[in-house]
Amino acid sequence: MKTGALSEEQTRNNMDNMYRWTRHVYDASRKYYLLGRDRLISSLAAQDGELVCEVGCGTARNLVKMAKRYPHACFFGLDASDEMLKTAQGNLKREGLERKIVLRQSFSQSFRPDVLFDLQRPLDKIVFSYALSIIPPWQESIDHALELLPSGGEMHIVDFSGGEELPEGFRKILFWWLSLFHVYHKPEILDYLKRLEFEKKGTLDLESLFKGYSYRAVFRKA
Repeated sequence: MKTGALSEEQTRNNMDNMYRWTRHVYDASRKYYLLGRDRLISSLAAQDGELVCEVGCGTARNLVKMAKRYPHACFFGLDASDEMLKTAQGNLKREGLERKIVLRQSFSQSFRPDVLFDLQRPLDKIVFSYALSIIPPWQESIDHALELLPSGGEMHIVDFSGGEELPEGFRKILFWWLSLFHVYHKPEILDYLKRLEFEKKGTLDLESLFKGYSYRAVFRKA
């Protein structure tokens, strides 16, 4: 199985190398520019008993907040990096949520919830929080998520937008800085979601955040 031009094993190694040290300061640094994550969590509206999975869960920062806000839903997370999951597991233990949230190493374009989490029914919601902008096979990841969801299931996304309302100089510096971390604004993601809606694969709700700095999207499968 290929991840863009890389195998999944190569991707795993690359992600581990990237986060081996930065995982220790990830949450402290990212809170200043991964804007809109809490907006996604507040609008998730996870119902009692629903199965919610975050793809690219990182340090489990979002999952911890979700589990506290929706205590009667069931939460799962996966990440390509074993190193990042070490920090995530430590965070769950510190919050007393290690039995509430299940974490596994896997890949966005190929994970199997039934195998990873021993689930007997499909996921109800799948979350991508600033993940698609760093995942090379973003289209395959979206397609896979939709295959996993049942009719009425939802994909919730928050990620970088084009910043059209922001000063041009700020936009250039921002995108240059993000590129140092292999993070890129990908307008083709929204184009693809709109195409899926046009093809009647589902309905798309889209919200621009912080003058176009980021966006929140909900795709509800037909």
